[in-house]
Amino acid sequence: MRNNILALFGLILMTTCAPQKKELTVDAPNIVLFLVDDMGWQDTSVPFWSKKTPFNDLYKTPNMERLAASGIKMTQAYATAVCSPTRVSLMTGMNAARHRVTNWTLEKDLLQPMETNHETLTFPEWNVNGLSPVEGDTKAVYATPLPQLLKDNGYFTIHSGKAHFGAIGTPGANPLNLGFNVNIGGHAAGAPESYLGTESFGNNPSESKVWAVPGLKKYHGKDIFLTEAITQEALKAVDSAMNKKQPFFLYMAHYAVHTPIMGDDRFLQPYLEKGLDSTEAKYASMVEGMDKSLGDIMNFLEEKGATENTIILFMSDNGGLSAVARGGELHTHNKPLSSGKGSVYEGGIREPMLVKWPGKVKPNSVSEEYVIIEDFYPTILEMAQIKNPKVVQTIDGQSFVPILTEEKQIAEPRPLFWHYPNEWGPSGPGIGASSAVRLGAWKFIHFHENGHLELYNLNDDIGEAQNLALVNSEKTKELAEVLSNYLRTVNAQMPSNKKTGVQIPFPDEILAHEKN
Repeated sequence: MRNNILALFGLILMTTCAPQKKELTVDAPNIVLFLVDDMGWQDTSVPFWSKKTPFNDLYKTPNMERLAASGIKMTQAYATAVCSPTRVSLMTGMNAARHRVTNWTLEKDLLQPMETNHETLTFPEWNVNGLSPVEGDTKAVYATPLPQLLKDNGYFTIHSGKAHFGAIGTPGANPLNLGFNVNIGGHAAGAPESYLGTESFGNNPSESKVWAVPGLKKYHGKDIFLTEAITQEALKAVDSAMNKKQPFFLYMAHYAVHTPIMGDDRFLQPYLEKGLDSTEAKYASMVEGMDKSLGDIMNFLEEKGATENTIILFMSDNGGLSAVARGGELHTHNKPLSSGKGSVYEGGIREPMLVKWPGKVKPNSVSEEYVIIEDFYPTILEMAQIKNPKVVQTIDGQSFVPILTEEKQIAEPRPLFWHYPNEWGPSGPGIGASSAVRLGAWKFIHFHENGHLELYNLNDDIGEAQNLALVNSEKTKELAEVLSNYLRTVNAQMPSNKKTGVQIPFPDEILAHEKN
């Protein structure tokens, strides 16, 4: 009898002390985060400006139109100017100045050649190894990843497509280490060797494996575009979660429309018939193929009766490519915005963003409130009803749920910050080491190499054509202080003058020196 009592007590103790998976509420929503690579603000038939542009007539994205009609269009959504900083901010809620993964990652422990070979600047030892879920990893930011929190709270987490969170051979290179239950085609590289199944997505003996898309062997040698393959596999994973009656988080992170620009034959011919050069026709076909993926996901949700309990967030990771590899005139592919990917100007950082949240977001609505990529982290946690999560990092982002639901108006504008103490490679307007802040209608930029300061009123000058730094010295001084104080607060890294070894001054120091 005594032994039976002890056994029962032990069983109760084990049950009580064992870690328990948190139970989700019955109405916990499914969440689809649809992230496009290198998609510009104008690469769509959905107009994000106050008026339609020729680009909106050129591109065919009916499923983006459909999503916009059933949700909200965010006309002033921002990311960073290149990919890895955006993706790490997305996964951590941290601003790039704080997490220090300020450039695109690839090789472990190594700065990029365009940085080490720069003529005038010595760049800081930024976190070249990317995001790490493991404390103590060198040259990496240690953080609690978004999918890990979702997984710990009952979600089935699916990664499909481009990862680019960490360098080759680091924990962050594998999405499974960041809290994803499933990884489809994600690894360290930020672009595919090939989009073509007939080329096995680059998995050929004669080609480097660095850029070859992993997995997807069932599609090797077949006539299928990468965008289609990863969508099909993602929907299979979603179906598996539904069969388990488990809410899912699908991170549909397309490689498209990143280079190499390769035609998606399903959509290519009509653009050639429009008279586009071959490069731009191929680019447009990739955009339309990406849009079909969005439509396939929406159709699948409808067929499964899951539409009403699924949130869809659509976003791009940086501005549209315009400095290299495009047809037509360079630096003009995001007009009326200036420049493109890699630039601190609006063409490099302003993104097409849509959100559908049935029962919460008013259909066919528009918001001009500005948001930035690190805001997605707290927003998605709030959408998933995860309160007071335990994280190891400081979260800079702010939830934009109140903007989506129109629960309250934003009383005072907050500053948004960009920090890029790095070299991307190509040249062009606004491309290069820089820091910037936006506060209300005003945007202030500090270029590190020459100390040049610029000030724009985006309400009046969306194309950033009229530098008001000298005309409005008071606003210049105000924003220089806001930016400088923030960079100091987060201990932001700065490049140094290669000749003298002296660190590049903060913008308020430049103004103080000029005054003296």
